[in-house]
Amino acid sequence: MAAVSFPRRLADLAAAAPDAPAVTCAGRILTRAELIAAGNRLARDLAGRGVGVGDFVTVALPNSLDWFVGYVAIWTLGAVPQPVSAKLPARELAEIVALAGSTVTLGAEPGHLEGTTCLPVGYQPPADLDDGPLPDVVSPAWKAPTSGGSTGRPKLIVSGEAAELDPDEPNRFGFLDGGALVMPGPLYHNGPGVWCCGALLAGSHVVVLERFDAEATLAAIEQHRADVVYLVPTMMKRISRLPDDMRLGHDLSSLRVVWHLAEPCPAWLKEQWIDWLGPEKIYELYAGTEAQGLTIITGTEWLAHRGSVGRPAAGDFMIADPDGQPLPAGQQGEVWIRNTTNRPTYRYVGAEPRTLTGGWESLGDMGWFDEDGYLYLGDRMQDMILSGGANIYPAEVEAVIQEHPRVRSVCVIGLPDEDKGSVVHAIVEADLATLDVADLVAFAAERLAAYKLPRTVEIVDTPLRDDAGKVRRSQLRAERLRR
Repeated sequence: MAAVSFPRRLADLAAAAPDAPAVTCAGRILTRAELIAAGNRLARDLAGRGVGVGDFVTVALPNSLDWFVGYVAIWTLGAVPQPVSAKLPARELAEIVALAGSTVTLGAEPGHLEGTTCLPVGYQPPADLDDGPLPDVVSPAWKAPTSGGSTGRPKLIVSGEAAELDPDEPNRFGFLDGGALVMPGPLYHNGPGVWCCGALLAGSHVVVLERFDAEATLAAIEQHRADVVYLVPTMMKRISRLPDDMRLGHDLSSLRVVWHLAEPCPAWLKEQWIDWLGPEKIYELYAGTEAQGLTIITGTEWLAHRGSVGRPAAGDFMIADPDGQPLPAGQQGEVWIRNTTNRPTYRYVGAEPRTLTGGWESLGDMGWFDEDGYLYLGDRMQDMILSGGANIYPAEVEAVIQEHPRVRSVCVIGLPDEDKGSVVHAIVEADLATLDVADLVAFAAERLAAYKLPRTVEIVDTPLRDDAGKVRRSQLRAERLRR
């Protein structure tokens, strides 16, 4: 079958089963027919405000039904949805909107931004607008998320894929027409957005939590008989630490696929989930928003290649030394990825890619391949700590500290030291009244070489990672250097 536009695909699904649930959030449901009608009405409203083919529309909406209506409306006009956090500070939002040149911003109070029409959270188009079909057009890019990158300056990562698909091609993530995806992550992040849009276009019922809650995630899987769930290791850890009667009290037998990605998963945590749900259901993916390539590994494969993020499933991968020369299996270097399709997978607005001759690009990660072609990741290059001539990888230290039962989350950074150049500093999210620092260091000392141990430990009671598992390591370090 030939490719069709995203709106055409959604309309076909609605015609086949108009009353089937499309999206559920906060106890409210939009059927397939209702989603199309709401999207068409908002599309006409946006068109009246100047939105056309190829225009960016910034979507600063929280997890909600309106987020999906906004995306459908934007695609319907052939425009490009540009998602950002609904909690962005005004200055950062203004920088991104200016960078994108967004015609309209959904989720911003009127008058708060220059050069764009602002429609607030909860905005509804006039009820008398027609909700019937519009001319079928294809957006040249189906999404344009943002990333601060290592510089801290925002950039857009504009997808190289148009908003069209061939319905007969199998989807990579296992979504089924009539299935259900539970999504507890924030939709403005690339992973949750990709999974939700992919599930919606496959005909799955997308069940979105307003915000992550460990037990509510399990309850949603049980209630909606979800066959796919998207998690990050931070969520997995919080679920695993629920009381057994709560964690095991929900029927998860409908699950076929548990995806986890976006941050390193400690081996002990992955083993817990494999033991709980079975290795055949646990899937991990490694890729950048840029989508030059990706790796996938099942739980069964992982047991034979403990710690790996899988073998390449798209694109070419290479490990190279600082001079850009390929390294053999078993040697760690920088991970380079090459797009093998006949089209660009992305373009930056506000940044330039890091490249090597031959079409290779780097996301800044370190890693190595084993003899069987499985990729293992170290840290990002800018995160590695050089202390007394030794390379220390924060993710390794974090994985050990996170295993402590009283630790909610942890971020390890390097701080300047006159003697060693840098020393390991652990920022630990925990209850100071119940966590003894000396006990934590002793716990880590049983599992880490002495040179990798934190020299200083800071206890905080505010979240270090967001619901997508992301941590602003450079920002945390900068804040401590200013003290």
